[in-house]
Amino acid sequence: MNGTLIPVEQETMATTRRFLVLALMAFGVGWGLQPAAIQSAAAQEPKQVAREIAQIVRDGEAPFGSDLEDERLFQVYAYYHLRSFTPIWVRDDGPKTKGRELLAVLQNASADGLEPNDYHVGRLSELMEQSDVRSLARLELLLTRAFLDYGRDLSAGRVEPNSVDSEVHMNPDPIDAGKLIHGAEGADDIGPYVHTLAPQTDEYLRLATMLAEYREMAALGGWPTVPDGETLKPGMDDPRVPALRQYLSAVGDYLGDPDDPSTLFDEELEASVNRFQERHGIDVDGAVGPATLAEMNTPIEERIETMELNMERRRWMVDDLGERYVFVNLADQVLKVVDNGRTIHTARTVVGKPYTRTPVFDEIMQYVVINPDWTVPNSIARNEYLPKLRKSPGALAAQNIHVYAGNGRIDPYSVDWNAISPSNFRYTLRQDPGPGNALGQIKFMFPNQYNIYIHDTPSKGLFARSSRAFSHGCVRVQDPVELGAVILGTQGWTAEKIRSVIASGKKTVVNLEEPLPVHVTYLTAWVNKDGTVNFRNDIYNRDKRLREGLQMTRLVQGG
Repeated sequence: MNGTLIPVEQETMATTRRFLVLALMAFGVGWGLQPAAIQSAAAQEPKQVAREIAQIVRDGEAPFGSDLEDERLFQVYAYYHLRSFTPIWVRDDGPKTKGRELLAVLQNASADGLEPNDYHVGRLSELMEQSDVRSLARLELLLTRAFLDYGRDLSAGRVEPNSVDSEVHMNPDPIDAGKLIHGAEGADDIGPYVHTLAPQTDEYLRLATMLAEYREMAALGGWPTVPDGETLKPGMDDPRVPALRQYLSAVGDYLGDPDDPSTLFDEELEASVNRFQERHGIDVDGAVGPATLAEMNTPIEERIETMELNMERRRWMVDDLGERYVFVNLADQVLKVVDNGRTIHTARTVVGKPYTRTPVFDEIMQYVVINPDWTVPNSIARNEYLPKLRKSPGALAAQNIHVYAGNGRIDPYSVDWNAISPSNFRYTLRQDPGPGNALGQIKFMFPNQYNIYIHDTPSKGLFARSSRAFSHGCVRVQDPVELGAVILGTQGWTAEKIRSVIASGKKTVVNLEEPLPVHVTYLTAWVNKDGTVNFRNDIYNRDKRLREGLQMTRLVQGG
């Protein structure tokens, strides 16, 4: 049904017209447009196409498809009501230059990781070549609708984050359709105007640049594969080494002669493998084992798709993360503190397990607790500690975990734990401050409904692993004292001062004089300032869910 005009039933037409009355009221106020001024300007505009557009609206015919409840369709109609149906993109004798330029922009939507066919470029191209008034009116309406769709997708994302993943709590700013199309009408050059609708962050632009490079590489046949076999190690002589050299040259990690026929795994090649492993979050050992080989032989098409998915995620994010902020990438399992665009601190993290995934959200850090106690979450108390208490009421004493009923501490031996089930567990378990505390000796608080925060841990050995998804959901951070000194440094706190408070054993709360934005994100592809592209494993299957959500949106909308 794509590209056809579908009559609306009389009852739906009435509903449509009632909506248009409301829409006109809202659009007239919200868009800051003056109908009289628009109509005055319209007096100089094409009349035949305008009359045809008005007829299409009066007849209740959709310019594309049959989605009668499509809000964007109503937005298109309402805007034309306000401007007496004066066209933006066409004249009575054919498309304006602006209309042709918009089609060219839509045809290049893939540059931003979007699909041109989602914006009806095929049907638009057909209509561009037709000169009858009816076709020009259809072209006008379809261009406007495609522009609104593209502007929304480019600015705020193709899908709503929470609709494809209930653990992604991001709320892109809603798109002001009136402002969008009014800006297009007034733009001398539509290309640069549309470009301003995309995220203007360096991170997004770098990813778009790398996406273009990978697409060019794919068009030339992609990259060579490295044959399977035993682990390739530095110093080995192996017939697969030339293929390894060619692959690493293709992806930018080997800077020597890619056609060198030598079968020796030399130091230069080892350094290249190290660079590749670092870019992919693999243990850096210079050897090409199963994990490294699997990453190398990932098809370029998959890498392109991963970049597209992460451009979608970047569209969900605000452009301004703050002058100074904490940035946690769950897929990378790394925390950074950024100040005026410069990373001033980096630390490894341990994040939630695949079945206790850490959510994505933004919050404000308000205070730091040194020597915190730990109130055991109910789910952990019921599912993990209750079985231990049933075996021995004193089982938690060695961990300095005490039992509380109401506001008072009780003797765990006074409870018949075998009579307690997860459903009637009414006790609070709390662990004293100390080096064995589950939160370690310092925690960073940004109150949120998910009960997620950043904290120290007594399990330091986990930070040495390349994959560090082991927590119940909170973010454990390596070198928390150094992080504390960075965050509290402007308030006179040094690492030495923090350690002295830790040594005192006293619980101490330090409020931040300037609350600090915290962005807990999930990015599986990004490009560093030096142009180095990075990829990470999809540890929570969020790429998969986003991919499926985008595909479903395309099916529902008939793209």
